[in-house]
Amino acid sequence: MSAGDRPAARAALVVAALLGVAALVVVALSTPWDVLPEPPGGHAALDPTAGLSADQLDRAEAFAAALRPASLLSLVLGLAVSALLGLTPLGGRLVRAAGARVGGRWWAQVLLGVPALLLLGRLVTLPVSAYAESVRHRYGLSTRSWWLWLRDVLVSVAISAALTALVVLAVLWLVRRAPRTWWGWAGGAAVVLVVVGSFLYPVVIEPAFNRFEPLPAGALRSDLLELAEENGTPVQDVLVSDASRRTTALNAYVSGFGSTRRIVVYDTVLDRLPDAEIESIVAHELGHVATDDVLTGTLMGALGAGAATALAGWLLSWAPLLRRAGAESPGDPKVVPLVLLLVSLGGLVGTPVQNLVSRQIEERADLHALDLTRDPDAFVAMQRRLAGTNLGDPDPPAAWHWFFGSHPTVAQRIAMAEDWQRLEEAR
Repeated sequence: MSAGDRPAARAALVVAALLGVAALVVVALSTPWDVLPEPPGGHAALDPTAGLSADQLDRAEAFAAALRPASLLSLVLGLAVSALLGLTPLGGRLVRAAGARVGGRWWAQVLLGVPALLLLGRLVTLPVSAYAESVRHRYGLSTRSWWLWLRDVLVSVAISAALTALVVLAVLWLVRRAPRTWWGWAGGAAVVLVVVGSFLYPVVIEPAFNRFEPLPAGALRSDLLELAEENGTPVQDVLVSDASRRTTALNAYVSGFGSTRRIVVYDTVLDRLPDAEIESIVAHELGHVATDDVLTGTLMGALGAGAATALAGWLLSWAPLLRRAGAESPGDPKVVPLVLLLVSLGGLVGTPVQNLVSRQIEERADLHALDLTRDPDAFVAMQRRLAGTNLGDPDPPAAWHWFFGSHPTVAQRIAMAEDWQRLEEAR
């Protein structure tokens, strides 16, 4: 690092710290840490079985035991490949070789090198993914043909490669145009990208994997639209997703903003759940809308993206790290594998924090569903039915749930419904 670059690197580190603190403040202030007051007599005791039958418990535990090692192995393999490519000259050589076929210009190396790197990483983990899919087939959770599974993998890789290549291309262009302040411009662009992505996802990405049709007129459609109105968050439509092409899992969600906001119900839900339980699921999802969880999450993501970009500006000014990657400067296309590694490591470090916040937000949405429907029996029945059908472990290992759990356990959700009912009875 030259003497002239040191102040810019220090500035990047300071900005990363400030944005990181700002993100933590937003997390601390916006996360609902205490969702429900303690009812008379104390909180309900957790039932680790969540009321599921012995057969359902055995099946869920066997499914988890077969799938968890594959999930960990895929994570480790992905990081190992990313580290090998990012911390040795091997990745840079692959990027340069990819671009050499079309003239070797720096932008060609990026546009072709990024897909090559992502495809290589995906190929390494593909056997593990195939095993996981076979487990889902064995337990009746997946209905995909292997051709549809492969198509989904290819579409996912293509979308990821295209978007990542364009983002990295923009970053390296900024590095070359503003070598000392690029991280500031890139951080601002990252914030905008997170916000725009939140708005475009339901109309651009979702249709790449599922088809959506309006729910036919009837009592359920009218009740769901009325529920949204009562929630103060009217929706534009109620759609049915053709999820049964891929899974037997049960789910529903609300996506989009304003004119793109819609309730989406899996077709598997329509076939297997009574209307009261469907309304309970949708009421939970409407709770996220009522409390602006997507907007808050977007703000958190934007601040995190800005902080991560500034931190990358500091790390990529460190000459020993660039030499490890075989790159001459932050604007050298051979730095791309290192950038992808830093993104992966950042995501890994942030996962338990994101899931801690997510569990609290999901608990608040559960409370909202109970307040909106006033039907704890339907809520509890729905939770048990989802756990039994989706093969959810009602009481996973604490360490696993701490790191990977984005929702409260089924046992915790049922206990909260019991607390809610006792509080209502005490009023």
